[in-house]
Amino acid sequence: MSASRLTQIIEPALGDLGFELVRVSLTGGSSRNIKNSKSGGGRQTLQIMAEPIERREMTVEDCAQISRHLAAILDVEDPISDAYQLEVSSPGIDRPLTRFSDFDRFAGELVKINLKRMIDGRKRFRGRLAGTEDTHIHLDTGFGRVSFTQADIDTARIDPTEYFSTPKRES
Repeated sequence: MSASRLTQIIEPALGDLGFELVRVSLTGGSSRNIKNSKSGGGRQTLQIMAEPIERREMTVEDCAQISRHLAAILDVEDPISDAYQLEVSSPGIDRPLTRFSDFDRFAGELVKINLKRMIDGRKRFRGRLAGTEDTHIHLDTGFGRVSFTQADIDTARIDPTEYFSTPKRES
């Protein structure tokens, strides 16, 4: 089952509920022997990461609502032939950046980006997002600005370390 086929099913269903798809991931299920074990060690996991369209906080109730809605739709569509576990979550504090628009939306944030190929002798970068221009994403690092396309990116996440290292203000 391809992620694009799952996205075609899931994205409109989320939109109907007032949510936006951040990421779809189908993992596991490598061996039939493991899959049939009581531990379920070989069962696939379908992970859906979503966020409210109106940019409010995601709640546990939101995840439960999405899970019930998607479970019903996926039962009817039956896009995954083997047994699987459905997991629904919010992007969280270390949210992945998956859409091109995310790189403008989160401009100014500290991020960690791993590339598929080396640029300037590196594949891993940490710096501040400086937005996008045409098809390029700009990142300000300690050694200057680096630019690359979204196709160059293996993974991109907001780096929450400064949220945890900043002293809390007294009220």
